[in-house]
Amino acid sequence: MSRIAEAFARARARNRAAFIAYLCAGDPDFEASVGACLAVAGSGADILELGVPFSDPLADGPTNQLAAQRALAAGMTTARVFELVRRVRAASAIPIVLYTYYNLVFSNGVDAFVKAASEAGVDGMLTLDLPPEEGAEVAEASRRHGLDVVLIVAPTTTDARIEKIAAAATGFIYYVSREGVTGVREELAAGIPAAVDRIRRRSSLPIAVGFGIASREQVAAVAAHADGVIVGSALVNLIRDNAADPGRIAPALAARTADLAAGARKN
Repeated sequence: MSRIAEAFARARARNRAAFIAYLCAGDPDFEASVGACLAVAGSGADILELGVPFSDPLADGPTNQLAAQRALAAGMTTARVFELVRRVRAASAIPIVLYTYYNLVFSNGVDAFVKAASEAGVDGMLTLDLPPEEGAEVAEASRRHGLDVVLIVAPTTTDARIEKIAAAATGFIYYVSREGVTGVREELAAGIPAAVDRIRRRSSLPIAVGFGIASREQVAAVAAHADGVIVGSALVNLIRDNAADPGRIAPALAARTADLAAGARKN
């Protein structure tokens, strides 16, 4: 059983949804980012979703775009992302899912990228802009090197396409709960229970819900229906707010992660 499967099974046995924390690798700098990852890993996160900084992050709103800019300005490269993963893996067994874009995978060579990710300690990859119809090479490389392939379902995805995505995905399915880009929202998107049920009828994989979830109450509302809850921008904002004093980042993230993760328990 993979670390990702184990995380969902462990959460299910404890009557809770898995809490998945997103951070951008290298934000605001390498050492602070290592500390940030270990802070969320030690404070209730079941899975770490680690963004690979990219100059044109199409699915991301301003919060995560600026996080990528900070990381790139601090010297992050693909090789340093893998170095960061190795540092985290040396201290934590938390499952790590890379959140990336296909150009980064392709430009490094698909097999070489996936092999390096696996050797560093990555457990799965979510390639945001790679549809399953064009993802055979990444899927095969991931199978060869033991990585899960996480795929996205959106509110506009048809039933027929959900079946195609479900057939290609491993690890879990990421339900993007609203149209548009990442970012904190005051209210949850409508229709999450029905959407999760629609996916569940077509896949036995765990379903994690993200985009716009920012409070303990919102985590609890999603956890009542989904197998996993993903929070990103609300955590990344803490890094932004404390970037001038990096020593404050890890404690701030630890406290916020513990609060958010507490909402993942099912009633």
